[in-house]
Amino acid sequence: MAQAINDLTGTDGEKLAQLCAKTYKEQAVWFLNAFFTKYESEGENLWNFVAKMVDIDIEKREAGSSLNELEMHRFLEAFNETMTVLAMRSKLRETGAITDRPKNVPLTHYLLFKYGVDWKVLVNAPQGDNQAAIDEAQAKLDAVLAAYEDCRAKAQVARDREADAHAAEAPFKAAQEELEAALAEMKAQEDAYNNKTAQLKQQSEEGGVVSRNRAKVQLDAHLAEDPLPLRRAKITTEAAQKKADRARAPFEAATEIAVAARAEAVATADQARATRAASEQAADQARQARQQADRDAAAATAAREQAEAAREQAEQAAAAATAARQQAEQARRESEQAKAASEQALDDAEAKVRETEAYLQELKSKAGSGQGKLWWMERELFEAKKFLPTSRGGIAK
Repeated sequence: MAQAINDLTGTDGEKLAQLCAKTYKEQAVWFLNAFFTKYESEGENLWNFVAKMVDIDIEKREAGSSLNELEMHRFLEAFNETMTVLAMRSKLRETGAITDRPKNVPLTHYLLFKYGVDWKVLVNAPQGDNQAAIDEAQAKLDAVLAAYEDCRAKAQVARDREADAHAAEAPFKAAQEELEAALAEMKAQEDAYNNKTAQLKQQSEEGGVVSRNRAKVQLDAHLAEDPLPLRRAKITTEAAQKKADRARAPFEAATEIAVAARAEAVATADQARATRAASEQAADQARQARQQADRDAAAATAAREQAEAAREQAEQAAAAATAARQQAEQARRESEQAKAASEQALDDAEAKVRETEAYLQELKSKAGSGQGKLWWMERELFEAKKFLPTSRGGIAK
């Protein structure tokens, strides 16, 4: 039969000091190994004691081994065991493990007065005679815990990549909407430009340019025209005057001729003024037509510039949409890769869990195993499963 293992050395008092220097978890496991038959049902309470001490020990956490008196009172309050300082010190001394005033209270001292066990039996209790198998089981458990941690990390990465993918899709959708708006604006501008061009072309072919040129020709012709009617009237008047001077008789007839000639001259002058007014009116109409044409041309230029700006904006929006789509697609690919890695990690963890659970059951069925240690391993395995999805062997929290 293999020799039972107990790594404490020296006197019982020295062994107790060594035990109290172990971590909270190690002290609890030692206690369970020593009194497993009697206190197996207390395993869950010991688990909670360790968790609470680790929570209170903000300086050392899992590496800690004892709490000071103030922290110990907080611990006792958490389990509805509130007592005065003197009462706690009295309880600690009743175990016989200490005689002076304790500065710090290890988990072991608390367990001694809570369960009323013999501290000398505790420090000399065997911890199992198959340490190699226990170590192998611990190694398997460590591998499971590492696998679970890897699962949690990769699951978090997968969630982060999923969030990145959703975030990347948002600017893509915005860019797509901007592109559609830019295309609609470009089409509206081009339609306006084309419609204006068609209108100006029709005006230039049917009205504007022709009317303007016709008015200009009429004006030029008028300005270059020889004033013959007026000149003829003047000559006629002068001739009549000379004739009157040479032959005054018959005076009345000559006078009538002169009056008639003057009347003709006046009528001709009136006609000339009317012609000039019509020419000026035509010239004014031509200027107005030219100004309207200039305004139409300016409007056409503005419409063309707006259309070009809208087209440029649409091209920029299209480029932005393409870039956003590429980013979204890349984020989606990374998300899928992260999910695949997370699923693979879960597969690996499940395989390790099955192997470890089977090995722990095998050890528990054999005599000489450190049953407290095996219980604790199973409890750690159970706790780790809370972080896995139930569909993959996890346990609901």
